Amino acid sequence: MSTTAIWPAPSPTVAALIRTGATAFLEDPGGLFEEVDAAVLAATPSRLSGDPAITAATVATNHANIVHWANANVRRPGEPVPANLSPAVVDIARDIVRRGLDDATSLNTYRIGQNVAWRFWMARAFALTDDPEVLRELLDVTARSIFSFVDETVEGIQDLIDAEREQLLHGTHAERLETVTLILEGAPITVERASARLRYELAARHTAAVVWSDADGPLEPAAEALAAAAGASRPFMVSATARTLWVWWSGGDGAPDADALGAALPEHVRAAIGTTASGIDGFRRAHHDALATQRLMQRMPADRRVARYEDVQLVALTDADEARTADFVARTLGELATAPEELRETLRVYLREGSSASRAARALFTHRNTVLNRLTRARELLPAPLEGRGLPVALALEIVHWLGLRT
Repeated sequence: MSTTAIWPAPSPTVAALIRTGATAFLEDPGGLFEEVDAAVLAATPSRLSGDPAITAATVATNHANIVHWANANVRRPGEPVPANLSPAVVDIARDIVRRGLDDATSLNTYRIGQNVAWRFWMARAFALTDDPEVLRELLDVTARSIFSFVDETVEGIQDLIDAEREQLLHGTHAERLETVTLILEGAPITVERASARLRYELAARHTAAVVWSDADGPLEPAAEALAAAAGASRPFMVSATARTLWVWWSGGDGAPDADALGAALPEHVRAAIGTTASGIDGFRRAHHDALATQRLMQRMPADRRVARYEDVQLVALTDADEARTADFVARTLGELATAPEELRETLRVYLREGSSASRAARALFTHRNTVLNRLTRARELLPAPLEGRGLPVALALEIVHWLGLRT
């Protein structure tokens, strides 16, 4: 890897303009973040674009690169900016290798982000000065700075990729992930051959999960605890990214309730539980359901650490358009949408329990009379009678329960 270049410092006037422009980026990066993210994710290989952990890591890396460059130019305008090889960037390099991706295609997304950022910076430069000579120097210095920064970052990532690939060549992870990827993509591989390669019986009945964390630390103990909570033996695990495990277990009770699963996890770990199904098709389908649950969890409050597909599938199916979903909730619940949470939760559980106040009281560990009182108050806050509208009201309550209230 090359060392950071040395070049002449900009004039004091241009240095001051660079500092002003970089400061403005840091104070209001929203528009730039959005355009870079959209361009980079559009160019991300489809094998990764559907993985919420990869998407979140890519977005975080985009933002980190922009902030890294801007901060460096606030401190020392126009000077060479060292490569950004932060832990998040290192994780992306490992993920490229572990998912068997082409280096050039994956690293090209850095060039795409660079081009968007450069267009933003040019617009900012023209707003900073109308002096032709100052503008020429400003654009020349910052073009050199941005392009050199991306070049060195990409070169550093390539070195990390090469080292990670060399390490994986001497282990079993590469073959395991390759085989799992073939299964998930529906490739024509027999159950017998795949089971032999994975040393996991694919003809069994499986429950799938995705286990991940934003913090460092091993995830395997958390996956084992989940399987144990379900009454199953040691799970089958594949490291999908640096901080994400794909997990399957067979036997046991499938997936117990979310509270039991949450109690089995360390505080920094989250888990999305898919469905339970049989055979190689069930292995695939259960995993895709776990991924759908994880995508939804990325938009849930951070303290909701476990979710099961069977609990959130209706929300997952109806929440593709956030604005329309928020409008549906507001129109369906009326004043109940912003009422005390205990009223919404009581009505939600009541509808889930087949409109039985007694069963709702047991589920909520609350006296039946308390449930009845809350139901009366909740009904009064609805914009229309509950009778004949149980399904949309129940769906709106599930959306608020899992995703929070959005306006």
